[in-house]
Amino acid sequence: MVPVLDYLGKLGVRKSTFTEFLRRYPQVLHASVVVDLQPVVKYLQGMDIKPNDVPRVLERYPEVLGFKLEGTMSTSVAYLVGIGVARREIGGVLTKYPEILGMRVGRVIKPFVEYLGSLGIPSLAVARLIEKRPHILGFQLDDKVKPNVKLLLEYNVRHTSLASVIAQYPEIMGIDLESKLLSQRGFLSSIIQLTPEDFGRVIEKMPQIVSLSDKAIVRHVDFLKECGFSMEPMRKMVVGCPHLLALNVDIMKLSFDYFKSTMDRPLDDLVTFPAYFTYGLESTVKPRHKMIVRKGVKCSLAWLLNCSDEKFEERMKYDSIDMDDIEEESSFDLNSLMKPSTEESDSEYEDDSDDGYE
Repeated sequence: MVPVLDYLGKLGVRKSTFTEFLRRYPQVLHASVVVDLQPVVKYLQGMDIKPNDVPRVLERYPEVLGFKLEGTMSTSVAYLVGIGVARREIGGVLTKYPEILGMRVGRVIKPFVEYLGSLGIPSLAVARLIEKRPHILGFQLDDKVKPNVKLLLEYNVRHTSLASVIAQYPEIMGIDLESKLLSQRGFLSSIIQLTPEDFGRVIEKMPQIVSLSDKAIVRHVDFLKECGFSMEPMRKMVVGCPHLLALNVDIMKLSFDYFKSTMDRPLDDLVTFPAYFTYGLESTVKPRHKMIVRKGVKCSLAWLLNCSDEKFEERMKYDSIDMDDIEEESSFDLNSLMKPSTEESDSEYEDDSDDGYE
């Protein structure tokens, strides 16, 4: 017993975790350090789990020390790599959610991946979701995921939008969804007269709305009221761009001040194109507005903003405005998930620490 505990201690497993460690996997006391434990530790290190993270993995999932290297551990990792999880990401995936090493491919992982595929999410997109949030594999397929998908349909999310909803907010598969949907739909109906059909469209565009706190919603609605919008325009704006309820209010105020004082446009322009608030003021709005002023161009907010920088530069070469050239408002693109994962900044959105999400 002592050699085992000494070995775990030298690895970095904290003594304060020993009681829980032994409660969950008491068999470790009868294991051989050389025959049973060291091979597993070497395997974890071979999966690119950093040495400092190995003890944290063991603390979180001590049962891993009892697995056969050629069994569940290797098959689960091989399957994930097979569907497109990048080999360089495996270490991070297992560090975040080592329980994957104990999951049966045929009983747990493969049915989960195939079900998401049936909803329209390609396996490579599922792989990207797993890279970022590996714990989604722990969501119970029959007890939680499928019932939650059924609930989304009952709350007017269209079947064709399910893939996008899940890809944008994978947590929606595993949370206690029914109570959130019921309370949020009722609250939005009372505060901005959102209809049940409106609520479905809002979820499709920003599924995180189900976890947005009442306090955050009220703060943003109050801001829109202060800007001069009445109930019906606010309803249209939120349906058109639900992110209005989650953006950083201080940044929204700066954007609105510029809109009124410098751009000198009517409020109806924001009702028509509420996504204005999602564009960077310094990086996009100001430089583009200055350019159209210099050229004497009169255009809609959508024509001004809803395109790439390259496309906008091309538009500035036109002799006249082609209204057919306006791109559709951007929506979540599943193809974006196919690309290798990169770190993204959400600086223009409310800080989660400020009671934004529940």
